[in-house]
Amino acid sequence: MSKQGFEYWAQWQVPVCALIFIIPAVIAMKYVKKEKTESLRSFDLWNCCWRHLNPLWLLFYRAFAFVCLAWMLYSMVAITGPFVFFFYTQWTFALVMIYFALATVISGYGCWMSTKKPSPEDGTTTDGEEEFKDKIKLKSPHAQKEIHQKAGSWGYLMQAMYQTCAGASILTDLVFWCLLVPLLANVQFEITLLIGCLHIVNVVFLIGDTALNGLPFTWFGFAYFVLWSCLYITFQWIVHACGFMAWWPYPFLELNTPWAPLWYFGVALFHVPCYWIYIILIRAKNSLLPRLFPHAFVRLN
Repeated sequence: MSKQGFEYWAQWQVPVCALIFIIPAVIAMKYVKKEKTESLRSFDLWNCCWRHLNPLWLLFYRAFAFVCLAWMLYSMVAITGPFVFFFYTQWTFALVMIYFALATVISGYGCWMSTKKPSPEDGTTTDGEEEFKDKIKLKSPHAQKEIHQKAGSWGYLMQAMYQTCAGASILTDLVFWCLLVPLLANVQFEITLLIGCLHIVNVVFLIGDTALNGLPFTWFGFAYFVLWSCLYITFQWIVHACGFMAWWPYPFLELNTPWAPLWYFGVALFHVPCYWIYIILIRAKNSLLPRLFPHAFVRLN
């Protein structure tokens, strides 16, 4: 436990570490403001990428994932109290839970509106849209307007959360199982069934959602991932600067060591392969699945 008075924050490594996460945050913020994302259809938010698989199955899956994640997070909070939110794991876990909550609502709304909305007078459809008409038994011949409608702000928020959750969950689980468990298990914490599940089911549920959905996933989402991690580090620095905590939840965030800049720089660089891993999963989905299941898989984006 280190003393965190003026002398602590006046050390040379503090401004260096600050620049290591402030510079990427500024770049990511500018990139988010300037970059124009590809047009996102509301259809992409709730439709399945499997031929003849009703989108209601994706709705049920997302609802089930939300309930499971909410129960696990509630159990963790009930055991240790709100203190658990000092950890990046719980931040990410809560974000994944919120993503599934929003995705469930949007899936339900999309399935319902697809049977209600009138269609435009003319327009063309893609192969994915034709598949959609086979999956949903439309009550009205004009209901395909939902296919052409662009996603609103809630849709873009859902996509941003999806991409952030993907990178953050991979980062959380790799750091926990490959770094914290070998070095600190049975020293600073014990691995219980609940703790183990918290560092597994987030990725499992996201991969399951990815296997079913038609959401676009690009490198643009890396900017949101960077901002999410920088927000957490900012939170930790504020909490410690205000004297609410005297120890760091992760040893590599400790500033009272000449190795701190290297730790911060290493963690910053580690964000790239974590997001890249999910990019590889998406590419494998869109390249391998059509070959393995040519009559079942439909690439929608």
